[in-house]
Amino acid sequence: MRIGLGLAIGAAALCSNVAQAETLVDVASERLDTEVPVPTFKVDTSWPKLPEDMILGQIPGLSVDKDDNIWILTRPNSLNPTEIGLDQDPPITVACCKAPPHVLQFDQQGNLLRSWGGPPLAPGESTVTGEGRDAVEEGDEQWPANVHGLYVDDEMTVWLGGNGNGDHVVLNFTADGEYIRQIGRRQSTEGNASQQYLGNPADIASNGESVLVADGYINKRIIEFAEDDLSFAQLWGAYGENPDGGTRDEPFDQSQATSTGDGGANPESTSFGDIVHCVVRGPDDTVYVCDRRNNRLQLFRETSGGIEFVEDIVIAPETGGTRTASDVAFSPDGKYVYVADMMNGRVWILLRETHEILGSFGRNGRYPGQFIWLHSVDVDSDGNVYTTEVNTGRRVQKFVFTGMAE
Repeated sequence: MRIGLGLAIGAAALCSNVAQAETLVDVASERLDTEVPVPTFKVDTSWPKLPEDMILGQIPGLSVDKDDNIWILTRPNSLNPTEIGLDQDPPITVACCKAPPHVLQFDQQGNLLRSWGGPPLAPGESTVTGEGRDAVEEGDEQWPANVHGLYVDDEMTVWLGGNGNGDHVVLNFTADGEYIRQIGRRQSTEGNASQQYLGNPADIASNGESVLVADGYINKRIIEFAEDDLSFAQLWGAYGENPDGGTRDEPFDQSQATSTGDGGANPESTSFGDIVHCVVRGPDDTVYVCDRRNNRLQLFRETSGGIEFVEDIVIAPETGGTRTASDVAFSPDGKYVYVADMMNGRVWILLRETHEILGSFGRNGRYPGQFIWLHSVDVDSDGNVYTTEVNTGRRVQKFVFTGMAE
């Protein structure tokens, strides 16, 4: 009986491996240093497994939790009526599709485990008249008008922010979408020196002791709060100095992401550019900050005496458009850094010890393994890489780790 069961399990596992192999597709890659081994990947074209009536919109947030579940943050408001015909009243299609909830959780196989989101889950109510930059909101609704940034901490609570009109807030929920607390308040912002209010936060990182916020679409800074009571801890700008780059006039819209009004990227700027896009804690008490509009990461270290600047990490400095450094992740052993490059449509692979760029994978395009407006990147404990896209990209992809190129 045990032998029979073992054979059945073995056969099932073999079938599963064969099925996955049939969905794995080669991706474009480039190797810049053949002396150093680099991770290699194939894209899984079957991932994720969505309900038959669901279509994804822009995905401006991604987080892999401690159990290797993959969470994404979607923008249902980025889909138009012809894409979500089943949601219209009356429906305008007899086929597909419906908009997704804002927050979706998948397992490593791509099965949908949880989904939730929307204004009823957060405090307050509002009414909006008009559209786009002419929209006028009345009320105190706290759910962001345009979500941006997602982080799932080791307590399995979910943090999310927003960069829409008045979205000066980071919200914290249970894994099932129950509201816990928040940082900042919608419609309230006081600039880079404020210890209480935010300015269109882009990203969040929590380690159980403190919460870091990349406060970067209106403000240009990193701000830190104590985990237990969310009291102010510290804030900083480029090079760990006081943030002195000014603030953006509200509201932000995506057309400003490609603006050349700033004169172009300046990797030597003494201030953060006008999109501080990510804050990611790395190995050895490091903090990586995406100064996207200046085509660089800034590396800091958390010390008992406060934050300490370490170095600039410049990514494709000549790039224009949406610019480069959009998000950061690490291989499970901490040896490699993965940097999402929005404009060039690739994930750069860096050796963390020196931050030498070893190569990349991906390219701009709409086929599997390609990117349009590459936004976020994260990694599971098996070394698989996940990415999301915004604007017209609108998808999440899984890149399966296939070994090392020696």
